[in-house]
Amino acid sequence: MPVRVLLVDDEPLVRAGLRAVLEAQPDIEVAGEAADGAAVIPLVRQLRPDVVAMDVRMPLLDGIEATRAVLRTVPDPPKILVVTTFENDEYVYEALRAGADGFLLKRARPAEIVHAVRLIAEGESLLFPASVRQLAAEYGGNRAARATLARARLTAREGEVLRLMARGLSNAEIAARLVVGTETVKTHVSAVLAKLGARDRTQAVITAYESGFVAPG
Repeated sequence: MPVRVLLVDDEPLVRAGLRAVLEAQPDIEVAGEAADGAAVIPLVRQLRPDVVAMDVRMPLLDGIEATRAVLRTVPDPPKILVVTTFENDEYVYEALRAGADGFLLKRARPAEIVHAVRLIAEGESLLFPASVRQLAAEYGGNRAARATLARARLTAREGEVLRLMARGLSNAEIAARLVVGTETVKTHVSAVLAKLGARDRTQAVITAYESGFVAPG
């Protein structure tokens, strides 16, 4: 089954460019388009995309609020890939904190766009580059994040897995690093997410950075 993508951006040229790049791939299908975050929820319910590629800044409802709305109201919500012009935009980080799964620069090369969509759809790796880690560091010492991590009582191995997740490693890469099976890593990742009360890897890693458990760099 192809990965179904909903494109949400107020610039028609951006949507057209993304559509052209994605529809050239045999395993990706553009399910629909929207010009503002306000249209996202009905389209998600109607089209059931796997990934929403969403601009972070839009006139009526921005990507942050649209992300919150989708995750709050849609059962089994799609993955959300925030699309932005500036990689150090605080809006991007707020969107990730709200529940987005990763972000993509509008100037990204076609191969990077395709890779990002596939990565987000699979959910076994992380789009969390150095620029976003630096933004996360500015929230270091977040008391709520520290309390969440303390309550989680991660084992030593779970903590090790979380640190490797924060570096952007996939399950297969973590398995190779720890010399264990991929299924073992999946079990550890699931345990980390459950203990932290995190929706996905991105949310777990944000907690890791904001609590100071992982330092940027």
